[in-house]
Amino acid sequence: MIKKKAKHTKPAEQKPKKRLSRKAFDQELEKLQVELCRLQEWVKQEGLRVVVVFEGRDAAGKGGVIKRITERVSPRVFRVVALPAPTEREKTQLYMQRYVPHFPAAGEVVLFDRSWYNRAGVEHVMGFCTQPEYERFLRLAPTFEHYLIDDGIILIKYFFDVSQQVQEERFAARATDPRKHWKLSPMDLESWARWWDYTAAYEAMIKATDSEHAPWYRVEADDKRSARLNCISHLLSMIPYQEIPFEAPSLPKRRKRGKGVPDTVSFAHAVPAVY
Repeated sequence: MIKKKAKHTKPAEQKPKKRLSRKAFDQELEKLQVELCRLQEWVKQEGLRVVVVFEGRDAAGKGGVIKRITERVSPRVFRVVALPAPTEREKTQLYMQRYVPHFPAAGEVVLFDRSWYNRAGVEHVMGFCTQPEYERFLRLAPTFEHYLIDDGIILIKYFFDVSQQVQEERFAARATDPRKHWKLSPMDLESWARWWDYTAAYEAMIKATDSEHAPWYRVEADDKRSARLNCISHLLSMIPYQEIPFEAPSLPKRRKRGKGVPDTVSFAHAVPAVY
């Protein structure tokens, strides 16, 4: 008797999520940016200190979300820190030392576009630090972050993740757009070539530094619009705040024009009205 082969039911294929239209994205972004402004006032009033770390693969969109977070808030409250490679002097200091001066005072939010986690990523993969230095960092980073939180700092860590295909598409776009050429450095190209080395490094980094007091939050970033909205929405959910009522000020009466004051300020030079 010949047994019939059992029929295998194919799992239901998940339909790809429909990309948000530009109009829908702008509408949602506006709502979130209003909430960021409300958060800003609460941070100022309560004297909160907030540190947000943005890490992830090259071309994952960290800079894009930071831009959307900061474009409607005060630069005196929200500060972006993107440090260059360490100087020869900084290389002789405690590894964390050059980051500490940028930490927030009361009423400030600091966004690190890359951070002390360079040691676990690019420095380790590219051989810019020794193996003992790398291992020591992974061992001590959770303790360092525990100290920050114990001192009252709110620490939030994001990792932006993209697929190989999307990263390749974004690198190609950078190569053809003069406005993005500055984003395509030799180090970026090397990160493309070392995809799997970085995968192993990030896996070890997350495993060693994803703690109860300072967990990592992955942002799926193949779709830039969704990634930006998801990240900002999550950030707002991580900092309890209340809306502070805004009282629209009344414009005071202008003082009288003094004797000899001209109608307009006089200048020797002006920007040409080309447009």
